[in-house]
Amino acid sequence: MNVSAFGSSRSFLRRVLLSLMALVSVCGSARGQGKAAPEPKQKIRAITAFVLLDRAQYQQQIADAVKMLNRARTIFESRGFEVQTIRIATQPFPEYTKGLTDAQAVAFFKEYDALATKDGFDAAIGPAMLNPTDSPAQADLLADILLNTKKINGSVLVGADDGVRWPAVGAAARVMKRLEDTEHSQGNFRFAAIATVPPLTPFFPAAYHTGFGHQFAIAFESANIVAAAFKDAPDLATARRRLIDALGKVAFEAEAQAGRIDSETGWSYMGIDLSPAPLKDVSIGAAIENLTTLPIGSSGTLTAAATITSAIREIQVKQTGYSGLMLPILEDSRLAQRWSEGRISIDALLSYSAVCGTGLDTVPLPGDISAEQLSLIIGDMASLAVKWHKPLSARLFPVQGKGPGDKTELDSQFLVNATIQPLGKP
Repeated sequence: MNVSAFGSSRSFLRRVLLSLMALVSVCGSARGQGKAAPEPKQKIRAITAFVLLDRAQYQQQIADAVKMLNRARTIFESRGFEVQTIRIATQPFPEYTKGLTDAQAVAFFKEYDALATKDGFDAAIGPAMLNPTDSPAQADLLADILLNTKKINGSVLVGADDGVRWPAVGAAARVMKRLEDTEHSQGNFRFAAIATVPPLTPFFPAAYHTGFGHQFAIAFESANIVAAAFKDAPDLATARRRLIDALGKVAFEAEAQAGRIDSETGWSYMGIDLSPAPLKDVSIGAAIENLTTLPIGSSGTLTAAATITSAIREIQVKQTGYSGLMLPILEDSRLAQRWSEGRISIDALLSYSAVCGTGLDTVPLPGDISAEQLSLIIGDMASLAVKWHKPLSARLFPVQGKGPGDKTELDSQFLVNATIQPLGKP
């Protein structure tokens, strides 16, 4: 090798090395002694245990479930996840309150609510009306239970493979009107009308089971993953592939840990609900706007909704629940903004639900809406669910004393405020 050429090369490499050292020094100062900023932890919205509740021994059953849930939380957190809540769901509550008067049933659930508060879990007691022949009186009792508790969730099944169940639709509307009479009208956060929603759904308030229990499932909070996958994507195909890869990576890791929990605790793992749930500024609305580059509600929103759901369904993990797109107006800052601007309507939300999920979620409505008007909205959701055999729900928020143009005054760590819009013309 030519000596002068070697010397020249050595001089060039030395200059490159010095430049890199200077760059590292600058980056180190900016980041604090050269340490890279830690990646945000992926959030699990809920680990939900399913318990076949026996009123005679429920305290021990709950203690066993809480022990498993806390063990599961520890395992997930040791692998870099952040677990937001632990939850327990039962079979439909009328099955284990037989023989009690309504007053005795309410007293039992007040005790159960106190236990949930003490042990730090949220509780779902299943649908008040699961079967076509169930009495609407059970829905009235559910309203009493929810009015007297703080952590209890429940539902009414208004549609299934046998069609829309109109008596249940009316019963669900009456529950919503009664729960309007709660602080800031927030009682409806813990109630939903559900249609074709299967057992073993980990998201509340729809969660319930119909089997032997001793099972668990996982719900994600992954709107941030969708936002990152869609940001600056050059086309739909790229956005979809990015989402499959990013969410799949997290889902496979979560499933591996769920399998470990299954083997160590004896509780059967039933799957993950991959619905990318948002929470305030961790916004699925903003994620969609990353893709369409237009305000949500504009043309292209339905295509984005379909893209998200098709990507979710392609991820090869054991799935349960909705596993579709969630658009909860009052849980998402960007959605609340677009609702307040009048860019999103109930009909638009239903159209998006036709290609994804999960129905009408935390939608603010005028306080003077009648039970009959609520029934029409619930019926539309149920009709769509039955037509396409897909799980949908309606969690509607009539706000007492508020009308079109007024802003909600919600007070919750999970909810944001929005401007109430007028109902569509009859």
